[in-house]
Amino acid sequence: MDGSKNPSQKVCLRAHSIFTSAADGDFAVPALAQPQLVPAQSALSESALAQSEQDQLGAADSLHQRRSSIAPAPWTWLRQVHGGRVVVVEQPGEFAGAEADAAVTAVSDAVLCVQTADCAGVLFVGFSEQETSTRSEENCVVAVGAAHAGWRGVAAGILQSTVEALVSLGAQRVVWELGPCISPAAYEFGEIELAALVDRYGESLRGSTDSGAPALDLRAAVRAALSETPAVYQGSHSIPCTATDPGFFSWRARQDSGRQTSAIWMTANSTLETTDVQW
Repeated sequence: MDGSKNPSQKVCLRAHSIFTSAADGDFAVPALAQPQLVPAQSALSESALAQSEQDQLGAADSLHQRRSSIAPAPWTWLRQVHGGRVVVVEQPGEFAGAEADAAVTAVSDAVLCVQTADCAGVLFVGFSEQETSTRSEENCVVAVGAAHAGWRGVAAGILQSTVEALVSLGAQRVVWELGPCISPAAYEFGEIELAALVDRYGESLRGSTDSGAPALDLRAAVRAALSETPAVYQGSHSIPCTATDPGFFSWRARQDSGRQTSAIWMTANSTLETTDVQW
């Protein structure tokens, strides 16, 4: 976990979040630039190289526009590695492009996001009891978090670490919500890896596909991991399966290169115009 704890004095903020679908566009992050080794007698012309660079710039600009249409503020996006690293964002846009699988912040107008195609995007809001001018105590939003949870990340404790980071930022109560992800009906899974996860988190993770093959219930894995924390589920809708619903990107079902995003941020006094769900 990176960054430092914020001061103990907190300000009441408003949390906003969104889980996108394929209709909202592709939120896949740009690939790391690879060095171009161009021999003297290269078959790749200068014009072709220029066109490739132009295409990359155009894709980055389109991604920026899609993000800005949701929240016109700096976004912290991550190069997800299916691990257990959580970054603590202390200024908007900090850690953009860092290798990690979760981010938390107590800063307003700092958008945190993760990208998914079949893995779970999990969003968190941390509340704290604060004294205000109108009442002695009020349930205030003081921190938010976003985590990318595939099976390796669940095994690495990414979700538990995210809740711990929110508590370190002053959250006394944490709620979470789960975005679109693959369902066990479409998630055939190796017996050895499944047995290890079941041994760690319990039989609720064991599922079967529509054809009867062994499967991982990723949703149950998320619930089991977060049951080890004080965080409480606040979902109020059915969770679409990215593999069986064509309205979502899926790597496993269709080898889609596109990604959904799960994004969350806070505002103070509605200073940021947004298109989202408020907590």
